[in-house]
Amino acid sequence: MSAQSEGNYAEALQNYYEAMRLEIDPYDRSYILYNIGLIHTSNGEHTKALEYYFRALERNPFLPQAFNMAVICHYVRLSRL
Repeated sequence: MSAQSEGNYAEALQNYYEAMRLEIDPYDRSYILYNIGLIHTSNGEHTKALEYYFRALERNPFLPQAFNMAVICHYVRLSRL
């Protein structure tokens, strides 16, 4: 998370992808997926972000942070008007 908080998103993504490869617990994987979604949101990659938020919710339906997707859907819809 240090790389992410410092704005080094490329390094943070590499770290999260490695964590996904190693982590087997679905609950813990949901948080990794959520953080990957955050990075894609920060990079303006809203479609990718939504994909990861949905994947996080599939593993942990009680992850309220992942409902960022509602904000993104609203933003994407408004930008297409």
